[in-house]
Amino acid sequence: MPPTPIAYWIGFHLALLLLLVVERTYALRQLRLGRDPQRRALVTTSLWVTAALALAAFLHHSFGPTASAQYLAGYAIEESLSIDNLFVFLLLFRLFQIDSVRQPRVLFWGVAGAILLRGLFITGGLTLLAHFAWITYAFALVLLIAAVRLLFPASQNEPATAPRWLAWLTHLQPISLRQDCFVVRENGRPMATVLLLALVAIEMCDVVFALDSIPAVLSITRHPFLAYTSNIMAVMGLRSLYFLLIGALTRLRFLHYGLATVLAFAALKMLLSRWIEIGPLTSLSVVLTLLAITLAASLWVPHSSR
Repeated sequence: MPPTPIAYWIGFHLALLLLLVVERTYALRQLRLGRDPQRRALVTTSLWVTAALALAAFLHHSFGPTASAQYLAGYAIEESLSIDNLFVFLLLFRLFQIDSVRQPRVLFWGVAGAILLRGLFITGGLTLLAHFAWITYAFALVLLIAAVRLLFPASQNEPATAPRWLAWLTHLQPISLRQDCFVVRENGRPMATVLLLALVAIEMCDVVFALDSIPAVLSITRHPFLAYTSNIMAVMGLRSLYFLLIGALTRLRFLHYGLATVLAFAALKMLLSRWIEIGPLTSLSVVLTLLAITLAASLWVPHSSR
């Protein structure tokens, strides 16, 4: 596949900026009119999904069907992993007692930081893969560990407990309970707010999330532009997806099995790459099939009476 022209990189980020302006303008207008938040989340989620598919069409035209298939497979993996990560966001907002009207602001800046982190992680991962062949097996091991971990998720009904770093931080520096900004001035000195702590927690969680998602997308494609754009487009839709699915998260009780299988598939793909080549269309089909099965089971299989 030929190198990506610099104009594509610039155009992609300009398009992201334009989409953010459109999303923000629409959200503020709907908020002033007092419209249903679920409807707003549905529209903004549709906006990002449409943009992701439009980019796939552009890649198909510019680089061919293989490139678009790799991009879509990477996007599907990252989007599916993001759904599971929404549980963590739910617990964090519960832990810090962040009001629902303040949560979009935290997620906005959290996603902004995630864009930078994902870019650095993908660049680092591709550099390691280019110089050290054995890194492929290390990434595969990370994916297998993540798959096993997903088979035994923490209960979402358990009360959230404060992490040790939060107790240590509040012991060193008092924290303001205000949620209208990230830093305030109280008693004549600047003070972090609980809103800033929630943002820091989300950024720290994204570092952990990237340890799973970056090796997964690199199992699909080693092309920097495809790996980066598929990751970023999935992350950008994460905020609106959270508010769209917040009422249904607890119903997706079999999703972690599907995600574990997807990660295990990505690990095996990396481990067997020297002997068996699994094409991007096959990868995309496997990922979508596994997710469709587990989502359908979550929605249609009744809860046990026990």
